Amino acid sequence: MTTPPARKRRRAPAKAQTRSAPPTEERRLSRGQQRLLVAVASVAGVLAAAVVLAFVIDSMGNDFSPERATAAAISTQPRPDAYKGWVSPKLFAPIAQSKADTAPLTLKDVFAEKVLKEGRTTLRLAATKLDTDCSAAVWGQGLAGRLTEAGCTQAVRGLYTSADGRHVAQYTLLNLRDAAAADGLVQSLTTMHRGGWPHPLESARVRFPAGGYTEASGHAMGHYVGLVWIGRADGAEPGAKDDFISLSLAVRGAEKAVFRRVVAAAPAP
Repeated sequence: MTTPPARKRRRAPAKAQTRSAPPTEERRLSRGQQRLLVAVASVAGVLAAAVVLAFVIDSMGNDFSPERATAAAISTQPRPDAYKGWVSPKLFAPIAQSKADTAPLTLKDVFAEKVLKEGRTTLRLAATKLDTDCSAAVWGQGLAGRLTEAGCTQAVRGLYTSADGRHVAQYTLLNLRDAAAADGLVQSLTTMHRGGWPHPLESARVRFPAGGYTEASGHAMGHYVGLVWIGRADGAEPGAKDDFISLSLAVRGAEKAVFRRVVAAAPAP
């Protein structure tokens, strides 16, 4: 089986979106902690917009040609055509070690919001799953082994569809040993994603199209790793009407659960 020819794409320029701060409904927090929560979310929103924009710019390079591994290497397993990873920002230092954040993740915690919005993009939650055996949530022996080495204890996945049915997105949150393990994973996936990636969830309403074009990014946040996976529901490459920046920012709304943990672990002012 021959490798498909490289494809070049042009995207219409899009303005980076700034995510609003998560509500401070945790009334048990002090005013100082609430201010910290708002500050963390605001900075994170700026960072998220910056990294997505950088991802787009990088993808638009003169020689950009996302590689596809051979069928022998990846079988028929779905995986992103393009990936970029980002190490943990300093704002997640309070949860750099899992021992400072021992409460396990729950589906209710991570996917508390069933609808996520960013700009004109609206995503609706279609399916969720939590695995305590991280290797069961992914395909690829290399990736499964890397998760074991990183001390992965939980893999939480959520599948979303856009309100108009045009796009599909999946967010995976991995609970690892520490920030060093998280940074190493997002960086190793730069090449490892070709031979290993989280299994896509399915629902009666939406699924990732087999063989369709998709993009992904990895974000280390203290001892957590968030994997964003997006694409068009029909599997086509993005066109002028496909705002992948807003789509990526919208699905990262699930990270509010991580922001809350930063505040809980940070010392009170």
